[in-house]
Amino acid sequence: MLFKNKIAFLTIFCFAVAVIGCKSKSSMAKKVLVAPIVSVKLDTVIKTVVVHDTIPKLSLGEHKVWTLEKAGLHNDVRQETAIHYDIRKPNYVIIHHTAQNSLNQTIRTFQVEHTKVSAHYVISRDGVIVQMLNDYVRGWHAGLSKWGSITDMNSISIGIELDNNGKEAFPDAQIEALIQVLDTLKSNYGIPSSNFIGHADIAPARKNDPSVYFPWKRLADRGFGLWYNPSELVSAPDNFNPIDALKIIGYDTRNLKAAIVAFKRKFIVNDVSPELSVYDKSVLYNLYQKY
Repeated sequence: MLFKNKIAFLTIFCFAVAVIGCKSKSSMAKKVLVAPIVSVKLDTVIKTVVVHDTIPKLSLGEHKVWTLEKAGLHNDVRQETAIHYDIRKPNYVIIHHTAQNSLNQTIRTFQVEHTKVSAHYVISRDGVIVQMLNDYVRGWHAGLSKWGSITDMNSISIGIELDNNGKEAFPDAQIEALIQVLDTLKSNYGIPSSNFIGHADIAPARKNDPSVYFPWKRLADRGFGLWYNPSELVSAPDNFNPIDALKIIGYDTRNLKAAIVAFKRKFIVNDVSPELSVYDKSVLYNLYQKY
């Protein structure tokens, strides 16, 4: 990406850039609700709606960008401008449920200063997609987390919040809208299938989202995340080490019971006890071989 001057650099941070929204291969038109701070670009946009009449803290992000840009310049040395550099490129997508009661409640949560939390997208129960942050901006959604050797997931991921209280199924309209967004993100940034994961995967001791009701297999069938093949399940060999397998997949096993529960919440579903049965180990073994 080429930036010929500092104005172009500031522009990409302060405004949503048309090339990084949510294009979809689907021909189905989707309603897109645009949060006040940034805009969403979908090939299928049919309407945009502003959530609030006033835009609280609109200048906060702009002011921060301008401040950082100035702080990074040293006026006592000669200034020239290189044209070859990038801002962060997302390589993971983290899926959450909001644990709140409405889309607007979550939008509001991301727009008040004291919460210190944000995500790039929020998707309502009826499939309305709201982009809260530019894809290239570092959101605050992962918190204290770890996946493999990565301990700063916020810096390399996009966070997607699904309007869901954690105790209910995810409607078809919501999941199809999610798949639409994931399809675009995967295409735009070359995100590997294995890098579509949940908040509980990266923070097993703290989080349980997106809950046992989330249809991970349905997503995996569409290329977002990995799933085991039931027809290929075999008993794990005697020398199989399930702890090492969990680590290789990405789980933080420092709290082993929490890691096992997170794994089973996602792949076993009907049993989330902190022990691995013979069947659980066969599922883990099948998945381990995909990494």
